[in-house]
Amino acid sequence: MTRRVLLIEDEANIAEAIMFILSRDGWQVTHLAEGRGAADTARRTGPDLVILDHMLPGLSGIEVLQALRGDPATREVPVLMLTAKGLPRDREAAERAGVSLFMTKPFSNAEMLAAVRSLAVAE
Repeated sequence: MTRRVLLIEDEANIAEAIMFILSRDGWQVTHLAEGRGAADTARRTGPDLVILDHMLPGLSGIEVLQALRGDPATREVPVLMLTAKGLPRDREAAERAGVSLFMTKPFSNAEMLAAVRSLAVAE
């Protein structure tokens, strides 16, 4: 059974690296470069996991996360939020919105795989 992840990341080099890492680990990756339309894509594609950047064009990661948590079809999907800003207020806002796990950039390939695998097991 193929595991599906929706990656919402606007930095092309980071998105490419994550897609490569996860594809090699057996994940089917759908990528979006902005927040607008992300919740609709999640509803339509039914990912097993969402990896969501905090700062996105269109809608912020927090706004996307709130939309995901507000929709019965995506409410329970684990969400890993990435951010270059590791400030406590960013983490608190993500936790209030319902994030499953928070990871700061930069991260190692091993950290990304461990986080994704832990969230996939927690489903």
